[in-house]
Amino acid sequence: MATEKTAGRGTVRWGIIGPGRIAAKVVRDFGHLDAAEPVAVASRSAHRAAAFAATHGIARPHGSYRAILDDDGVDAVYIATPHPQHRAIALAAIAAGKAVLVEKAFTVTPAATREVADAARAAGVFAMEAMWTRFQPAIVRLRELIADGAIGEVRSVQADLGVSQPYDPDDRYYDPRVGGGALFDLTVYPISFAQMVLGEPDEVVARGLLAPSGVDTEESVLLTFPGGRTATLFTSLQCPTPGHARVVGTEGWIDVPPRFHHPDRVVLRRHGKDPEELVAPATGGGYFHELEEVTACLLAGRTESAVMPLADTIAVQDVMGLVAEQLGIDPQEGPAEL
Repeated sequence: MATEKTAGRGTVRWGIIGPGRIAAKVVRDFGHLDAAEPVAVASRSAHRAAAFAATHGIARPHGSYRAILDDDGVDAVYIATPHPQHRAIALAAIAAGKAVLVEKAFTVTPAATREVADAARAAGVFAMEAMWTRFQPAIVRLRELIADGAIGEVRSVQADLGVSQPYDPDDRYYDPRVGGGALFDLTVYPISFAQMVLGEPDEVVARGLLAPSGVDTEESVLLTFPGGRTATLFTSLQCPTPGHARVVGTEGWIDVPPRFHHPDRVVLRRHGKDPEELVAPATGGGYFHELEEVTACLLAGRTESAVMPLADTIAVQDVMGLVAEQLGIDPQEGPAEL
């Protein structure tokens, strides 16, 4: 298994699956890691794989996903294909003994997320969602402040994330076949942020708008938690918003300035005291920190991350499933086989 192959060894050998825009940003951050290196890349287009490999100095381009999973020189794969393809690739990678870092959203249905998580646990293979927000140094500092009781008992989370993406049925953001819509590209962030702070909600209420193609363009989500705690979230593909988050407690609050999903600082505001700005910039493009976490876990022989455990990914995906159901979205999950 992946953990057995990498535990105690000095370097984790990574493969990149889906050489698109996000993968290009992520792969650059390997330059900040001493214990990991990208050694292979795969695309369904041999030309795209070769071009990506040449641009980023990767030794082995593969013209199919199966080929990179058959590559014995790869320990872990980063999956950055469209959301509905994550299921089949992750399941095949796990079956091949490769650790997986799966770009958010992990899948487009709760059932598929559980399927992948169950497969990883049964095989003893590492799996994690690439929710880079949780590993940003500023967010790590926020969690420390909350744990230390800096704002008392946390009662509420507020967050927004919106962009201006005019409707185009040919655009991937509006194409249900590739997991388009606000839910899987935007709303996953504030839901995951709220779950990180408050845990699993006991009620989900969602209202929003659908595009003619059937995907969501905008939603407001109210989450309620035990003890009457709440999270109020707003996301949109048609309204540019600041991208701000706030965690409110009985003795103050913490502001996470835009964009909250990859901030470089947080501001602690306590009753009767001056605001405290805590600056904690990310390394590289900000993807370094999640890559560092996976690499460290593999070298230590761990099969899950304590920062982004599979249970949290499942909880977030369950909320997303309820949002989809209430808005009338019918996510088109991909097949289980490559």
